[in-house]
Amino acid sequence: MLPPTPIALLDLAAEHARYQVELDAAWHTTVQEAAFIQGPAVEQFAAELGSHLGNVHVVPCANGTDALILALLSLGLPAGTEVIVPAFTYIATLEAAALLGLRPVLADVLPNTFMLDPAAVRAAITPRTGAVIVVHLFGQCADLEEIKQICAAASLALIEDNAQALGATFTFASGEIAHAGTVGEVGTTSFFPSKNLGCLGDGGALFTRNAVRADLLRQLANHGQNQKYHHQHIGFNSRLDTLQAALLRVKLRHLPAAQAARQAFAASYDAGLAGISGLQIPARDPRSNHVYHQYTVAVEGGGRRDALQQYLRKHGVPSAIHYPQPVHQQPAYAYLGYRAGQFSVAERLCQQVLSLPIHPELTATQGEFIIERIQAFFAA
Repeated sequence: MLPPTPIALLDLAAEHARYQVELDAAWHTTVQEAAFIQGPAVEQFAAELGSHLGNVHVVPCANGTDALILALLSLGLPAGTEVIVPAFTYIATLEAAALLGLRPVLADVLPNTFMLDPAAVRAAITPRTGAVIVVHLFGQCADLEEIKQICAAASLALIEDNAQALGATFTFASGEIAHAGTVGEVGTTSFFPSKNLGCLGDGGALFTRNAVRADLLRQLANHGQNQKYHHQHIGFNSRLDTLQAALLRVKLRHLPAAQAARQAFAASYDAGLAGISGLQIPARDPRSNHVYHQYTVAVEGGGRRDALQQYLRKHGVPSAIHYPQPVHQQPAYAYLGYRAGQFSVAERLCQQVLSLPIHPELTATQGEFIIERIQAFFAA
């Protein structure tokens, strides 16, 4: 049995069609201005995104990995300094630290939200620790309340990897509400095309509330200079193209509606998949909203996740595994010396997680079909 209309894991063509006229106009204006590097749209986009996130400084850069590297570089940590990162994350979180000669130190994640476990962070701190990178995974905030307190007590820098949760907010016990990526010393994001706010190529940005740090980040992303040919720091070249900034300005205007569509679709998943034995639907931290970059479930039972994925594929429903192998078991990071079984939650999740289709162009009929197929699999 196939769906009445084809289902895509991500349908950028359909999404862009909604505002194709605006994208075409932005393209045309950029070509006419011919300021392809650091053109006016870059600064305009940075200001608009900063306003959207609660009046923070935004420093655009070339991609999300560069953003992480720049964030760590701005801290001035000595080589060999330990940086605590989640054991369940995309590899770029570790990669940024390793490329700078820092040492990634893994901490396990919580079994319900799949994000950094504050208790594991405390246990991982040593006299050599200099920073913690918290990842806001799949679209909601990690426990910023406790992790921020841990970092403050130990005088550690807090970096937020916000590649998947742009637009999510966290409510602190004080009543303060902050956007993901704006709480630590530096927040980072990616505008990879599949992100909730994605460009038509590569792109990224950094967020900070500190004007001095923002100026430093701009210099580091531009060969360490604040004036052409006058280099104050060792930096590198990481710029967001003017064309991408112009297109992102268009997509930013449509982000709230797209976010609402994702949340509505996720609510239908929640209702349709609730109560299925052996299927864990995404836990929501009541302090954070969820913007659903991914709707990722966990399937209990050895090999059952893969069986469900094959079953869905047979019925025309695409899915993805984020992530299939723990970062500490990747050959490139064998030098860290971790062993199998050391991060039990992360290792279990890599065997169980499955991301279902979720994007603004999914229809109610398609959603019903996906839910019915999952229900049928578990009923068999």
